[in-house]
Amino acid sequence: MHIPSLIEKKRDGGVLSDEEIAYLVNGYTNDEMPPYQMAAFAMAVYFQGMSSAETAALTNAMLESGDVMKYPDHAPRIVDKHSTGGVGDKVSLVLAPLLACDDLWVPMISGRGLGITGGTLDKLESMPGFSIDVSQEKALEQLEKLGVVMMGQTASICSADKKLYALRDVTATVPSRPLIVASIMSKKLAESLDALVLDVKYGSGAFMKTRDEATELGEAMREVGTRMGVDTRTLYHPMDEPIGHAVGNALEVIESIETLSGGGPDDLRRLVLDLSAEVSTVDRSVLETWLDDGTALKKFYALVEAQGGRVEEVEKLGEIHRASVIREIQSPDSGSISGVDADTVGRASLALGAGRGKSDDVIDPAVGFDQIVKCGTTVARGDVIARVHAQSDAEAAEAESRFLKGVKIV
Repeated sequence: MHIPSLIEKKRDGGVLSDEEIAYLVNGYTNDEMPPYQMAAFAMAVYFQGMSSAETAALTNAMLESGDVMKYPDHAPRIVDKHSTGGVGDKVSLVLAPLLACDDLWVPMISGRGLGITGGTLDKLESMPGFSIDVSQEKALEQLEKLGVVMMGQTASICSADKKLYALRDVTATVPSRPLIVASIMSKKLAESLDALVLDVKYGSGAFMKTRDEATELGEAMREVGTRMGVDTRTLYHPMDEPIGHAVGNALEVIESIETLSGGGPDDLRRLVLDLSAEVSTVDRSVLETWLDDGTALKKFYALVEAQGGRVEEVEKLGEIHRASVIREIQSPDSGSISGVDADTVGRASLALGAGRGKSDDVIDPAVGFDQIVKCGTTVARGDVIARVHAQSDAEAAEAESRFLKGVKIV
């Protein structure tokens, strides 16, 4: 095939065949197609879009560019969850061990945070000793034993995605919906799932700012999953205020453990149960019982131990990762909290060092916010509406100022 002709075809709004798309992806992955040609193709896709069939073909070509998870014949139902990101989103830390209590296998491959959206891998690594570097062989052994593994993407999974994402990042083509869908779904479908639930966020703290944008993305992902034989469910959730009461890596792990112990914030618990119920084989009431009676917490600690974590230290995570300055943020007025802007809180947390501005930044697991008040709460002037965890008085003061700019009281 002639690569310039394929680029021209897409540039002019034509529809590419499965074979043509596979040819382009394979050529780029194998260094037979230069980056400038793939950049031109990505820009053509950005402007012209792709049909659902083309997007599925692109996803499949990227998936087949590397290894896929393989399971024995006796494997049970294999499920996972994907979130489009959010502020304070620690759902995976609770959901993965909870679903494993249902005798399901949960081979969760997660990513790191970039910008205001925190990454599951960064939260996991705030636990002393926990390793996210798990080979496929080790992952299978762990699934046989525990039913759950939480790991990073290995070098052999979706090789095309790594190269293409790096190219998109420097060619202003990251926001292309077909390229977003193919990137997300190729990695998830490489887990060889039976069922997948998609948690699509919208609002100030999400990539998709409106419900309509979120619906377009969610439906595109659902259709690709369904076309590829995976029972794919999509739920939509607002991301205008942070999830739970904590934002930051160790702070979110602590809140996750509280939720696995039958407590935790109502919104986090509800979100975990909503998503889990979509792919579980048991009633929601059973899932609730496992959160309340210690079953899910026991599974979580078994997961931590299996991946090198030290459970006795995880239980004291607040002491191990204790910021130098912990300051209460007081309400400036009396009234009802009508807004705690997720974007503002996320950016304040990022400035403290809880996230990355660029990929090689080092994360501080101790910093962030906790005791964040929820919308609808009635407060009096001087009431504590959050605490900031920082490494200096100056950083704490700046974070408090940033945080208050996102709070609305009526």
